[in-house]
Amino acid sequence: MASRTSSPLTHPDAEDFDLFKIMSALTDPTRLAIVMTLASLPGLACKGFYPAVAKSALTRHLRILREAGLIRQQDAGTLRVNTLRKDDLDERFPHLMDLVIKEGAGHPILVADTESA
Repeated sequence: MASRTSSPLTHPDAEDFDLFKIMSALTDPTRLAIVMTLASLPGLACKGFYPAVAKSALTRHLRILREAGLIRQQDAGTLRVNTLRKDDLDERFPHLMDLVIKEGAGHPILVADTESA
């Protein structure tokens, strides 16, 4: 299905992951919380994060995570579904995401409404 945006969603291939770009993306507390949320709720639509994060800010955070290779976004009808690319990340950087998830376990998750997501 074509993207709802004017430009297609770009996702780096696993062999193109840049560790410094990944770690830089994870330094922001909101982005870390998004990753932690997706680790526990895979396939969460963007609207599942509202009102915890403003739409414009969420769009920017998700773009940074997507371009770093941490998440995959797919359009499904009117929803944009987000998933953590843990398998791809584990292939390129073994155990990195396990460590991120373990260390981020005490970090708050950002899901406002999982029922309608």
